[in-house]
Amino acid sequence: MTALFALPVRILQATWAAPWALVLALVLVAGAPSAEAASRIKDIADFEGVRDNLLVGYGLVVGLNGTGDDMDDDPFTRESLIGMLERLGINTRDGELSPDNTAAVMVTGTLPPFARQGSRMDVTISALGTAENLLGGTLLVTPLVGADGEVYAVGQGQVQVGGFVAQGEAETITKGVPTSGRIPNGAIIEKEVPFELANMESVKISLRNPDFTTARRIANAVNTYLGSTVARSLDPGTVLVRVPRGRAGGVVDLLTDIEQLRVEPDQLARVIIDEQTGTIVIGDNVRINTVAIAQGNLTIRVTETPQVSQPAPFSNAGETVVVPRTEIEVDEDEDRRLTVVNGGVTLQDLVNALNSLGVGPRDMISILQAVKAAGALQAEIQVM
Repeated sequence: MTALFALPVRILQATWAAPWALVLALVLVAGAPSAEAASRIKDIADFEGVRDNLLVGYGLVVGLNGTGDDMDDDPFTRESLIGMLERLGINTRDGELSPDNTAAVMVTGTLPPFARQGSRMDVTISALGTAENLLGGTLLVTPLVGADGEVYAVGQGQVQVGGFVAQGEAETITKGVPTSGRIPNGAIIEKEVPFELANMESVKISLRNPDFTTARRIANAVNTYLGSTVARSLDPGTVLVRVPRGRAGGVVDLLTDIEQLRVEPDQLARVIIDEQTGTIVIGDNVRINTVAIAQGNLTIRVTETPQVSQPAPFSNAGETVVVPRTEIEVDEDEDRRLTVVNGGVTLQDLVNALNSLGVGPRDMISILQAVKAAGALQAEIQVM
């Protein structure tokens, strides 16, 4: 589900390939009145029992155009093919079996909540051996089991592959991942997950981002709507709601009404840093105490331009030699100055102060970490 309102954040992103280029993107969602800024409970929390279940299976894909597994390198594909043919009454153990149009695959899928027997679900196909391309293949009947080892669905159908491979004698072009594909509605659900929602006397609401303040706001919103104290927060991630006795419609109607209630989620003061991509995400609640910031780098550039020295034409003396030419430049960033960031500044002031120093993204990450170490950054820094 997609939340209706995104909390104000600002994103700083750059690429390390251009050391002096800083691509600054400020994404600011202006603060709106609380009634419009609030999110639905269904967008920030889940209800107990309403959950997906993961399924997995092992199968064979046939009909490939010579891009299947190598039977010598993938013996499990050969044994699987022999076993399947024996179940169909064909004995191939005494002969040589080395087709290249068969591939062993792993089949994965997600069993939706309250899925009923006979309904269908999508499955994903991934090559397990040395197959080069699953384009044009067909998945044979494959049981899909859950964590308890029980079969909950059976998959079969034509594999749809988004990628492709085109190759010649000197060049190969690959688009996407041709060894992975999907079968829309490719599995039939054979067994249901038992769960009686209508008979529950209480329901737990699980927050996707646990927070004490948000949990209490959800409980207060539910109590205000129902006009009685039936909800209370158990911990930062759980709110317990008791089903009122005699309520018409039961649990299903109650959850339908609760999930539409709007609550304004609280946000932690947090700075997210991804050093691999150079991305910095700063939350709106980040605050800075008075601090002075200076940034400078020492850069030494050594350039070698050797020259060739040779005697004059038709000369009987002298020899041709290589004369080294070395040029050394030292840049101490003397134009950088000390910048004072006053306490209580906004996030925009902090960004402007850092940009005024002319720092790059990697240096900006180091500055934020140093400000945090100095105790002047009132936020949590999380490095991805």
